[in-house]
Amino acid sequence: MKRLFDIFFSLIGLAILLVPFLVIALIIALDSRGGIFYRQVRVGKKGKDFKLFKFRSMRSNADKSGLLTVGGRDNRITRVGYYIRKYKVDELPQLINVLIGDMSLVGPRPEVRKYVDLYSAEQLKVLDAKPGITDYASIEYSNENEILGKASDPEKVYIEEIMPAKLRLNLKYISELGVLTDFKIIFKTIFKILR
Repeated sequence: MKRLFDIFFSLIGLAILLVPFLVIALIIALDSRGGIFYRQVRVGKKGKDFKLFKFRSMRSNADKSGLLTVGGRDNRITRVGYYIRKYKVDELPQLINVLIGDMSLVGPRPEVRKYVDLYSAEQLKVLDAKPGITDYASIEYSNENEILGKASDPEKVYIEEIMPAKLRLNLKYISELGVLTDFKIIFKTIFKILR
């Protein structure tokens, strides 16, 4: 049922967003050198790696100087990238990941291997669910970049404070798994973006 839900809504989303996607792609291409999409290896269900699609919002090879984005004005972010990140537009190409089956519309946000390797046995249970575009943690920590931007040691704050809190929310989602929970999270996400 969840897979049919994902296919149906990702197809509708991609059809509706086709023209905006083309406009965004053109703006990204005109703003800075590099590809339109940024594909990063993330850890999916059962610990399987996959490549997550995003609109490129940073300069090419920016992740070589760190995996965390620090603050809204991280100097690796392009001019256009600032706005597409602010309004979460960079995440929309993940509808492709949903369509091909790597992700779901709702589920724990997929993490990079470096941080998954730090999970406890309890935290690894989040890998029992297919990762998603949005979840409780995405809503609660929509300002994560700003929090990290104010930290003297962003990676330490992420590993010791933010990541465990997000994983607790992910485990909460898994305990409430169901279509009604997914709809609730989708509406909360839309409301958060619009607000």
